[in-house]
Amino acid sequence: MATWVMDIVQALTNLGGQAELFDIYNEVARIRTQSLPDGYENTIRGEIYRHTPGKTSFNGKDYFRNIERGVWALSNKTAFSNREKSTQNTVGSSVTYSEELEHIYEDGSELSIKAFFEDLKRANLRFNSFFVTCFVASLLTKRFTILTGIAGSGKTKLAITFANWISENPEQICVVPVGADWTNRDPLLGFSNALVKGSYVKPESGVIDLLLRAEKDASKPYFLILDEMNLSHVERYFADFLSAMESEEKIPLRPDDNEDWGSSPIPAKISIPNNLFIIGTVNVDETTYMFSPKVLDRAFVLEFRVSSKDMRDFLVNPLKEDTSMITTSGANMATDFLMKANKKYGDFDASESLKSKISQFFDELEPLGSEFGYRTASEIYRFGAILSSLNENSEFGIENIIDATVVSKLLPKIHGSRRKLERPLISLFNLCFHNPQNEDIQEYVSRSEKINGNENVALDISLNKIVRMYQQVIQDGFTSFSEA
Repeated sequence: MATWVMDIVQALTNLGGQAELFDIYNEVARIRTQSLPDGYENTIRGEIYRHTPGKTSFNGKDYFRNIERGVWALSNKTAFSNREKSTQNTVGSSVTYSEELEHIYEDGSELSIKAFFEDLKRANLRFNSFFVTCFVASLLTKRFTILTGIAGSGKTKLAITFANWISENPEQICVVPVGADWTNRDPLLGFSNALVKGSYVKPESGVIDLLLRAEKDASKPYFLILDEMNLSHVERYFADFLSAMESEEKIPLRPDDNEDWGSSPIPAKISIPNNLFIIGTVNVDETTYMFSPKVLDRAFVLEFRVSSKDMRDFLVNPLKEDTSMITTSGANMATDFLMKANKKYGDFDASESLKSKISQFFDELEPLGSEFGYRTASEIYRFGAILSSLNENSEFGIENIIDATVVSKLLPKIHGSRRKLERPLISLFNLCFHNPQNEDIQEYVSRSEKINGNENVALDISLNKIVRMYQQVIQDGFTSFSEA
């Protein structure tokens, strides 16, 4: 399948090697076989910018150059050469390509977190680059990620923006606001109509249709986004999904009876396809429910925080976000995204350090009853390997990887009373330092000691979270990972 970059190159080739943006838009629309999404002009412009030296979003792959305002041309590397070959475009006219164009699909299809992060900045969305990398890595590791944090911090926006960025068609995405009255699976999976033989009532949420599309179209990623998923008990409406994720067995939907159901478009059973990625967003207040260990064990939990620096930076230029310009911009990376999600990972640089530190945390969590099993250990190791593979230009080290695994897979399971957690939290606090001697958790609670910039701190995100949990358990007599 042609990517946007390939279509832009073909359009410029057809137009003689250079053209105005308006003409490029029209030519891409003429030759593209798929239906064009809304705002496709923004996608085309974004791809041109990403492949043009001198532009802020340039990704290092030089395919185009800016001749003058609004006029673009093929770069020397991509331009026409004497080594031409002929092919037929969608309306049958002859089009010529340089053989050098053959490398564009391979070069343009590799998943780039940097490209996504640059697109987020273009859309006026502010996220920490390492957090964005962890978010994508969590999806590649488990295909089920929970985003928690204060309301308005960008949880749902990040989920929807990434899904739109890497998807080619809006039908690959289903956003479902969870209702406070969900007590069973019907809002997600529907039910058999007991009054009419062979009749199945599909849910208005569109989840069944998404699952069926994903099952038939294994070459593309599909996304189910459950907004405010803890407004109801997750274990009640989501139990079939949780079970199917681990057992890989199909979910029964209706009787397997060809006599009454032979003409039904709904299958007797449905699977959770390997190309389906589930993202849940969570707020914590008096109207929501806590997650059980069963749910937390099957997901990666990432917490949004807004620091004072983040807020000051935002207030300098508080522009409203506009994600339309980056929709489908990463669709040419979808194949590599799926490949990475299904790839098996082995040892990676400094993987022994991860194993050693996780073993230390296990020793401290075991007495609490919050120890983890082999599945969690395997997912932690896979997450570390994927994070390492996504480490473009060595932007973070093994301590950052360990920090992300601890705060997303181990700390979310901790909850309880002061009597149960006060001492263990101090022990976990000590594990976050290079040298824990002379470190006092009270000094961090009172903020007389700072975490950021402290060279003795090895795991700063985990340390920050543990200090806040400790402060809460002292003040309220109870603490958990999720904060109101």
